[in-house]
Amino acid sequence: MEFLISICVLSAFLLVGKALRANIKLLQRMFLPSAIIAGFIALAVGPYGLNLIPDWILAQWRPLAGILINVVFATLFLGVEIPGMKKIWSTGGSQLCFGVVAGMGQYFIALLVTVLVLMPLFGVHRLFACIVEIGFSGGHGTAAGMKHAFDGYGFTAGADLSLMSATVGVLSAVVVGMILINVAIRRNYCAYLSEKKGIPSYKRKGLIPKPNRFSIATATVATEAIEPLTFHFAIVAVAILLGWGMLSGFKAIHPEFDKLPLFPLAMIGGLIVQKASMALKITTYYDKNTFDRILGFALDVLVISAIASINLDVFVSYMWPFVIIMTTGVAWMVFCAVFLAPRMFPRFWFERGITEFGMQTGVTAIGLLLLRVVDPLYKTDTAKAFGFKQMIYEPFLGGGFITAFAPMLVSKLGVWPSIGVSFAIMLVFFLISLLNRWVNFKPELEFKGEVP
Repeated sequence: MEFLISICVLSAFLLVGKALRANIKLLQRMFLPSAIIAGFIALAVGPYGLNLIPDWILAQWRPLAGILINVVFATLFLGVEIPGMKKIWSTGGSQLCFGVVAGMGQYFIALLVTVLVLMPLFGVHRLFACIVEIGFSGGHGTAAGMKHAFDGYGFTAGADLSLMSATVGVLSAVVVGMILINVAIRRNYCAYLSEKKGIPSYKRKGLIPKPNRFSIATATVATEAIEPLTFHFAIVAVAILLGWGMLSGFKAIHPEFDKLPLFPLAMIGGLIVQKASMALKITTYYDKNTFDRILGFALDVLVISAIASINLDVFVSYMWPFVIIMTTGVAWMVFCAVFLAPRMFPRFWFERGITEFGMQTGVTAIGLLLLRVVDPLYKTDTAKAFGFKQMIYEPFLGGGFITAFAPMLVSKLGVWPSIGVSFAIMLVFFLISLLNRWVNFKPELEFKGEVP
């Protein structure tokens, strides 16, 4: 009963967040997801604010994020037709190289600031540097999923700080992203813009009028046999079980793997299920929209429960080093968007760069949202390139294996060797981009080609 009531209370907060998004202009302009708004409301009425939420409800909320992140990652590749590597590379290769440089740069810059400034002045833990990539590129779900790893290496504040980092990242993605877009519009950096130069008002409010509504899923199995949603959730569950089996195998090999989170392996489990289903030719019964609804539900509940249960005492204790490293992280991503992007993308540099900026600081949805502002009809090839890039990128960074293993590597190798490793990876992918003739050291910033 306690679990049921706690979920009902959480759902009520989600509705309040949705109502506020639909009626407050500032929240609409910021494009804040309702789950984030609801999370901050719950935090405000929790123990650090009005103290109206009982402890037993918070106790039910705290484990949710760490559980649901496995559902999110297990769903990523399900229902997706996976193209050949040649097609992925030809379309999304430059996007991948840029993404790896930007993502690994979050580790490189944060590690430098941590070892040169934050450790000598504030005595922070060496794993403090990991909160930038985990929060920015990874997001709230990844931050919650890394709690066990942080605890295992003696940095118990890591998960809460990563959740705050993810929140800063989302806000930065929207606010700074829109500033960059407005500058780009004035300086003619964009290849295509609609006359309205923006997003329809209903997308700002989040309430779809009748003429624009669409079906959110398609039934592929008969309800007399099994409910379609149940069928698709069972597929997700199999993917998670495969991931759990792999994790159990790793733990049997070496005790150090006890600190490895489940979610990146759940993602690999989903990829295995999808590839096996393609071989058996049963993917015709997989509906991508249904998998997306499962992912979206898990992500909404994950975000609000994670924010609502943040330990603000930890944030206060680390306030100044946190402010410094967040400022550094945002500055790095702005540098990538305005300096590296025109030099690493052979065409449509701003569209591709702003999409990556939104994803690398916030979440994939915000990256596509920013793309929609400058390319509302997806007439450039950015959306396809970004989608192909994510297929290779996500198993490693932004919640993948590199993200999961980063605390272990920094703890075992030390900060300076980790700086060397991150820089080496950045350099390799920059050289790959250079060898493919995607790099232009003297780019033309203004768009002067034909509008696609």
